[in-house]
Amino acid sequence: MNDVQKSLLASAQKAAQRAYADYSRFHVGAAVLAGGKVFVGANIENASANLGLCAERVAIAHARMRSKASIEGLAIFCADAKRIGNGVAAVNETFPCGACRQWIAELAPKAWIVTNGSAKVYSIDDLLPQPFVLTKRPLEK
Repeated sequence: MNDVQKSLLASAQKAAQRAYADYSRFHVGAAVLAGGKVFVGANIENASANLGLCAERVAIAHARMRSKASIEGLAIFCADAKRIGNGVAAVNETFPCGACRQWIAELAPKAWIVTNGSAKVYSIDDLLPQPFVLTKRPLEK
């Protein structure tokens, strides 16, 4: 992980402090780098579980709403992930969920991905090798 990636992960860690995780007690922050700017998000839960939003999708939407379509990097920090060995977070608790992987595949396909559970830098191809792709059909007359 290089200095830019470490800095983005620190931004994700700060964002995790703003999570609304009253149900899962699993505070997650995400930060995306797009156009030289950092956009953050945190998970926002809801009593109706299906209505919650993951931090990754909030951060990606934040960047897209600011007209930043080209996302260079994504950092995910899971504050409540189980700690293993030397205090490093369990990697399986720091990766994006399936829905977020699909969002990344479509909206940030060239982004590098880092988490607080691994020093490795990933691509979406590492995490979702076969994303759903809608084949566009011409409009019928």
